[in-house]
Amino acid sequence: MNTFNDLAQKRRSIRKFQDRPIEEEKLNNILKAALMAPSSKRCQPWHFVVVDEQEKLLQMSVCREMGCKFLDGAPLAIIVMADESLSDVWVEDASIAAAYLQLAAEDLGLGSCWIQVRNRMKSENQSTEAYLKEIINAPEHLRIECIIAIGYKAEEKNPFDETRLKWEKITKNNF
Repeated sequence: MNTFNDLAQKRRSIRKFQDRPIEEEKLNNILKAALMAPSSKRCQPWHFVVVDEQEKLLQMSVCREMGCKFLDGAPLAIIVMADESLSDVWVEDASIAAAYLQLAAEDLGLGSCWIQVRNRMKSENQSTEAYLKEIINAPEHLRIECIIAIGYKAEEKNPFDETRLKWEKITKNNF
């Protein structure tokens, strides 16, 4: 079993995936981790849409001008959404849940990559969020924070190099 520090060091953004489906048990464990993530006042405003249909993944791979084309090669993506009427900190709640998704995936030997949706544009006239909501038929009151692409790794990346830690970013008691 990995320790948390091992997971944090090993988890890297993976954008190349094997052509291999994710087992239902692994997917359920990943989703269970997200559902256990902390949220403000334990309101749990999030919703998760699991997308494994290749046609939808292909459509999603053009949701932004840059940084999401690799979705067409992912076996699975999870759209992380939240009901902003339930929490004024829905962004933070959804982000914590998304991080839990990624760490759970790494713990199970899978790769993942965060694709930012909130405040991103597909085109000059359409937000990434509006485009994705059409694809998955999402209700208007839900907001999309990100997409997490998940799959078996088809690339290996070195663990985070601890010599690159910026300890100068930390102060004690005062800035």
